[in-house]
Amino acid sequence: MLTPVGFVGLGNAGSALATALSEKMSILGFDANPERREVVAELALEWIDGGVAEMGVRAQAVVLSLPKPDISKAVTAELLAGETRPELIIETSTVTPKVAQDLHAMCQAANVGFVDAAIAGGVAGMAAGKTTFLVGGSDADVALAKPILEAMSETVMHLGAIGNGMGAKVVNNAVMHAVMVVLIEAGAMAIKSGIPMQTLVDILKREEGLMRPLTHRVQERMMESHYAGGMSVSNARKDSMLALEMAQELGVPLYAIQASHTPYEIAEANGMGQLDYAALATLWEQWSGVAFSESGEEG
Repeated sequence: MLTPVGFVGLGNAGSALATALSEKMSILGFDANPERREVVAELALEWIDGGVAEMGVRAQAVVLSLPKPDISKAVTAELLAGETRPELIIETSTVTPKVAQDLHAMCQAANVGFVDAAIAGGVAGMAAGKTTFLVGGSDADVALAKPILEAMSETVMHLGAIGNGMGAKVVNNAVMHAVMVVLIEAGAMAIKSGIPMQTLVDILKREEGLMRPLTHRVQERMMESHYAGGMSVSNARKDSMLALEMAQELGVPLYAIQASHTPYEIAEANGMGQLDYAALATLWEQWSGVAFSESGEEG
């Protein structure tokens, strides 16, 4: 097992991860903001006064939890600059897959292992060791990282090549952030119609509510290229138009919901009216050159 484990970046996320690991392994810590030293003062953590350069010499594995991709690159370069280097760098900062690949290339050139380990969960869950890591990297590097990651989490999901962990998190967050806007817009429409927010929540949290598009339309239809029957594009377009009309009457501005209406118009104009509305996926198959079906066949 690679110890001690160093943490570079002890902000909210980094200090939470350090908290989860502090009673299980020997850990070192450093943050460019010296005030963070007080935040982790009660942990079984040794603060590195010599900064990143000393961390590179003393830690066998280093966990990065940093605010910007450029900082991750600069810190990685400094960790690799000395004659004595860590054996493994674990990037937990949220970066793009391309940045993760760039960091991996830097580490590979220095014969240092690297994995991207995106965090799927909140700070409280991280501190309690209840989070999930979405990991990209070679089998060998992931095997090195796993004892450390497992000691800080409930689940470690190895998703394949470098960048896949970060890619999964960016896509997941994109969904969460877009859905948040839709829910705000829906809430405003509900309240102006006299429907309490809790009632809207109760409706949407049913199995037939928010989960239905994922479990039925994505999993059972898109991934099977099964678009016959079901709720038709024409009917979904009609309902979407009613939502736009209702919002206009209520004086509720729409952004996400209004933008989502356009593909229904395109699908209807392309003769897809009688297909299940999950068939909108075939537009993206054409535009993006992807296949949603697990068989690799387009709908």
